[in-house]
Amino acid sequence: MSRLQAGLDRLRPWLARALAIGRNITARIAGIDAVPLLISCADRIEASFRWTLRLGRHLLPRRGLGLTGALAWRCAAALGGIGMTAILVTGLSAKDEDQPRLASLALPSANPMAQGAATPRRPRQSATAEDWVAIPRPMAMFSLEASELGREAPSLETRRSQDGSRREDLLSFGSFAEPKAHLVLRLATGEGAAAGSRSFMVALVHDTAQRGHAIERSSAPIPTETRFGPLETADVVLGEGAESRSCVAFRTPPGEATFAMSGWWCAASKPSDRRQLTCLIDRLDLANAGADQELRAVFASSELKRQPGCAPPRLSASGRKTSWLDVDGNLPALRMKTASADPARPASEIRRNRDKPARRQP
Repeated sequence: MSRLQAGLDRLRPWLARALAIGRNITARIAGIDAVPLLISCADRIEASFRWTLRLGRHLLPRRGLGLTGALAWRCAAALGGIGMTAILVTGLSAKDEDQPRLASLALPSANPMAQGAATPRRPRQSATAEDWVAIPRPMAMFSLEASELGREAPSLETRRSQDGSRREDLLSFGSFAEPKAHLVLRLATGEGAAAGSRSFMVALVHDTAQRGHAIERSSAPIPTETRFGPLETADVVLGEGAESRSCVAFRTPPGEATFAMSGWWCAASKPSDRRQLTCLIDRLDLANAGADQELRAVFASSELKRQPGCAPPRLSASGRKTSWLDVDGNLPALRMKTASADPARPASEIRRNRDKPARRQP
């Protein structure tokens, strides 16, 4: 096997040289102007055929071969033209094709461990539609409460991967056709949640097409900082039939993160801006993580990154609205009922109530 390998290594330069010569010949053929060549060849064929006819008249007992000179010359010219056209087409086709590559003649390694160590690890790509299984009765893992979204419960669509290592939750608030706030939030968890090689616009076109929308206009994506890290955001105009709305599209940049999000936000009356989107994302809470400790750690580490003005208001013990988990806020004073606060009634009033007979019921 080593001798065979050595022989193949010796032949490889010769094969490469032969391919280079073939490419040069093809390039030269393709660079030749075939029109003057066809004309000169046709003239030479005509002259040679006339000379042949003259010679045949002297040698053959009958006059020629039963063909006139003009007909014979036309047949010869047609045959020559067809041949040169075929050569020209072949040369041009070889020129347009990619350069041929020399296949590796090296034999595979006999040691599978060494071959596996030499092969680099491929990055995990985004899953296709066939890799997912829909969950019929999902349990909500995330919750989002905001006055902009109203009190209606969002629609929830959940699916998981075939091996159970990934999950996607699609939360949809409001309707695109109604003049209300509309939010589509796709949350991905698990290994390779942020994996993908598609650009921002290609991924957005794919996601909006699945919801029946079309992108009419779009700006270049810019980074926007949130409690879960930077997001790619862009101002877009989405259309659905005759209806169109100005929205802000967003997604987590591709990487190795185990928690990613994407979607678009369309405000109700005023134009959508990134400040509203940042506040909505800051109000996202984890309702049920199950045994996913990594997801718990992601939300726990992001608690300190909440924007002060974006936390949802909560009622305190004193009845005031305070921020959720407001560490710097003052605790309300406890109200205790003391004996001095309730004035004692006089003894004569108590004795009068005791001596008063009970009223009979009819």
